[in-house]
Amino acid sequence: MSKNKLIELIAEQSGFTKKDSEVALKSVLGAFGAALEQGEKVSIVGFGTFEVKERKARIGHNPTTRQEIQIPACKAVTFKASKNLKDRVNK
Repeated sequence: MSKNKLIELIAEQSGFTKKDSEVALKSVLGAFGAALEQGEKVSIVGFGTFEVKERKARIGHNPTTRQEIQIPACKAVTFKASKNLKDRVNK
């Protein structure tokens, strides 16, 4: 689902204007981003948890040349779905 489609859906379900829905969505996403930048977990009951995890440096392979390459350590955002969300998707 695109951001614009999500804004339309929020507007339909809440009775907000599209402009107000866009402002609300941007605020929520901004808060998520800021929390994750500071290393905090973002947990939404009934939906899931976003978290920043450290990835260790490792050796990978270029799929074309099969040459070994060094992949540096980095941080990655992970998402773990709640049981409720998993059940909704699998019904």
